[in-house]
Formats: sequence, C-alpha cells, structure tokens
Amino acid sequence: MSVYTVHEPPLRAGAAVSDVERFAFVRDGFSWWAFLFAPLWMLRYRMWLVLIGYVVVAGAIEIPVKMSGAPALAASLIGILLGLLVGLEAGTLRRFTLNRRGWKNLGVVSGDDLEDAERRFFDAWLRRTNSPSGGPHAPMPRPASAAPVRRGPPGSDVIGLFPEPGAPR
Repeated sequence: MSVYTVHEPPLRAGAAVSDVERFAFVRDGFSWWAFLFAPLWMLRYRMWLVLIGYVVVAGAIEIPVKMSGAPALAASLIGILLGLLVGLEAGTLRRFTLNRRGWKNLGVVSGDDLEDAERRFFDAWLRRTNSPSGGPHAPMPRPASAAPVRRGPPGSDVIGLFPEPGAPR
C-alpha cells in the first residue's frame, strides 16, 4: 500500500474554490524515474531550483574526481549514488517545490494505487464538506486508536496481552 500526501494549489484569480482537478498527490517512497532520469524528471515537474542544486552538486563532486585522474568507474559510481539519493528523496523534493509555490498540504492518504488513494481522499473530503463542523479545509479526521485493555484486578499494573497476575502458566 502506498502513502500519498495531498496538495491543493493556490486559488486562481477570481476563483472562489479550488479546482479539484489540479490537486497533486505525491507518493512517498522510491521513484525509479527520478533515479534513472533525474534531470529529465526534475524538468517534467518544473523543479527548477532542485535542478540547479542537482547540477551544482553533481559538478562539485564529479569535476574534481575526473580532474584527479580517478578511473571512470569512480565518476560513474558517484553519478549512480547521486541518482539513488534523488530517487529516495523524490517525494520530498516534489513536496518542497510545491510548498515553495504556495500549495497547501491537505493531508496524507494511503491506497493500493493512485486511483484508490484519490477515491479515499475525496470520499473523506466530501464527508467533511457535507458535515456541519467542517468544510473542505477542515483538518483530516484522525483514526481512533485503540486504548490499552486493562486486565487483572482493579488497581493492578498489568495492561495489554500480559497474563493476569497470579494466574497459572
């Protein structure tokens, strides 16, 4: 199951509500496209500042390695490791860019795939919109967590799945 963060774009001029077609769902986890084609992936998502940082870091690392006469394998290995870092942090880099552009983080949703995550998010979003206490910008409801179960006689310190005090083993 994948985890996604949901981002709402800034309102367009003259718009009263956000266009839900423009919401961005950013998957958390490793991105093969960002790993294999880092600069092209950054261009695809218009991440200009991230691309500039990538070029500066890649140049600052690889140019001295090549000038030192190290084998070509060393420069290739550095490129692969830098691509691996971009692949691991792809979601964070996209969230950073969206945040800088004024997009609002609406919450976190999980699903088997993007379509399932979208359906879950918009189901909860519509329930919140139609509820008397909220609107589309009310915080996402948190799932209720189960309280620990107290066992044993009143006043005992045993909780959870531990055996009752004094019970046979």
